[in-house]
Amino acid sequence: MFRKVIAAAFLSAAVIVPLSASAQGVPGGVERGAREGGRDAGPVGAIVGGTIGGVVGGVNGILGVDQRPRFRHYVVEEHRPSYRYEGDVRVGAVLPETGVTYYDVPPEYGVREYRYTVVNERPVLVDPRTRRIVEVVE
Repeated sequence: MFRKVIAAAFLSAAVIVPLSASAQGVPGGVERGAREGGRDAGPVGAIVGGTIGGVVGGVNGILGVDQRPRFRHYVVEEHRPSYRYEGDVRVGAVLPETGVTYYDVPPEYGVREYRYTVVNERPVLVDPRTRRIVEVVE
């Protein structure tokens, strides 16, 4: 029985990795990986799929690898003013309550729950509820 469970988990992983690669970020990767793994291999597949999907989603970031250059170009073309931030511009940094202007991400990028701004001349995606940087777009 244990071998069947392990085999199902590995089969699920082989199916999940390509599917999860298109998910957006860690939360999207976990959600999609668990859903697809659960569908293909039951509870064990959901656990394995969620884990693998989260890792793949984290590597890809919120914006997909192919979207980053296009989005960066879009932000540069918009000529948004840059906010001067004294701390490190990194994922997890929390921006101040005042002085930062946030902009909607165009729908074609599929990032509805986040906003963007420019901090120290670098485009960043921000969770508007927490003001936390979720992706620095290089």
